[in-house]
Amino acid sequence: MSIFGSIMSKIFGGGSASAQAAAPHASETPSVSAAAQGQDGPTGSAGSAAAPSMSGAPSPVAAGPAATAQADVDVGQVLADLTAKKGQELDYKRSIVDLLKLLDLDSSLQARKQLADELHYTGDKDDSATMNVWLHKQVVQKLAENGGRVPEDLKHA
Repeated sequence: MSIFGSIMSKIFGGGSASAQAAAPHASETPSVSAAAQGQDGPTGSAGSAAAPSMSGAPSPVAAGPAATAQADVDVGQVLADLTAKKGQELDYKRSIVDLLKLLDLDSSLQARKQLADELHYTGDKDDSATMNVWLHKQVVQKLAENGGRVPEDLKHA
């Protein structure tokens, strides 16, 4: 799973198909579609119905109840709850490193460069301070675009 896919999964709820489908370059999406086809099963007509999802159209799974549940996720509350459980002070509202640590994800420079690639960062990845600010802003924006309710104090101006 992509790093952004892991972020989505941690915030929106473990491993839902819609969280994986929303992640850029999520390798799970094609295998979900292939599994939905039921190649050797008795449901030959159902396999034909699943074929459009292979062409880039939204998967019926992504439009189902899991996608609806995403829209109800209060990102601020999820992160506040995780902070309370962690018991350590993290500046996740401004720092991509602390946000990744809060989610128990790899916050190394290499991982952040990979996240920058996933989110199509075009700046200098050796300027980690600038990249980190951009990453945090993009992650928060993508969480909102994928149905999360993001509080104003988490958004950047």
